[in-house]
Amino acid sequence: MKISDIIKNAKKTLFTFEILPPLKGGSFGEIQRTIEPLLEFSPSYINVTCHRAETAYRKNQKGETERYTTKKRPGSVGVAAAVKFKYNIEIVPHVICAGFTRDETEDALIDYNYLEMYNLLVLRGDKMKSDPVFIAEKNGHAHAVDLLLQIKNMNKGIYLNDEIENATPTNFSCGVAGYPEKHADAKSMEQDILYLKEKVDAGADYIVTQMFFDNSKYFDFVKRCREIGISIPIIPGVKPIATMNQVDVLPKLFNLSLPKELETELRKCTTNEDAKSVGTEWLTMQAMELKKANVPAIHIYTFGIPDNVAKVCKAVF
Repeated sequence: MKISDIIKNAKKTLFTFEILPPLKGGSFGEIQRTIEPLLEFSPSYINVTCHRAETAYRKNQKGETERYTTKKRPGSVGVAAAVKFKYNIEIVPHVICAGFTRDETEDALIDYNYLEMYNLLVLRGDKMKSDPVFIAEKNGHAHAVDLLLQIKNMNKGIYLNDEIENATPTNFSCGVAGYPEKHADAKSMEQDILYLKEKVDAGADYIVTQMFFDNSKYFDFVKRCREIGISIPIIPGVKPIATMNQVDVLPKLFNLSLPKELETELRKCTTNEDAKSVGTEWLTMQAMELKKANVPAIHIYTFGIPDNVAKVCKAVF
């Protein structure tokens, strides 16, 4: 069932969350330890993130600069399939521009179609840490809207190679990202919402927001989207702060702000457990307010740590 239909048919605010494929050398057990404590809260679907390989540069013996891989996560296709068939739950794999060519994307989409995973979250993805700006792969997409159009073409039976045999139309439904505090690369909030409108006009079925810690940012974002003609569901994405350093790391990494009250309490913490307790309490308060406002779903970024998410769910769902 399409995520938009799941939302439409729901009689209450839904609970959803996302998982990260383990790093190379990890195991499926890591994913199980994230998922299983949260199953009792009946998640409507689970997102599976997608990541490009992380690379760095070094000088080789000839004095030439070469790029090498420092970090990899297993392919999201295999992880998504393992979760889907083990737990019999709707899966939403992320499909990204970053690090992939259009042909590689088409191959992944063919796999998802074979596996009957028709719900996707379409994202540009992050720039390389070593690059000042986002650089698309050769023969890759620079913007999420272009990736979305490739997927929508496949839904019409249009593949990259016009002469491909058995070009069966797919049936993907796509969500896209929204940014209550503006994407880092956008010049203004107005410009960012116009870019979002382009993705909606290209066929997006729903929006999931970047994490935020001030609900007023989300409510204002929804209002501005509605004013420009965006009518599809807008799902708030939230996260419980889990460590002391996230008070500084998260704003820089995700271009967001922390409410002064939350920042003050976090800076009083002397251990990560203290910070986790503050973060859990704050998210519980956020989620209760969002639920009271009848948001379509509350999407929680677990970052592989399920215990604090479970505490929030017990209080809210």
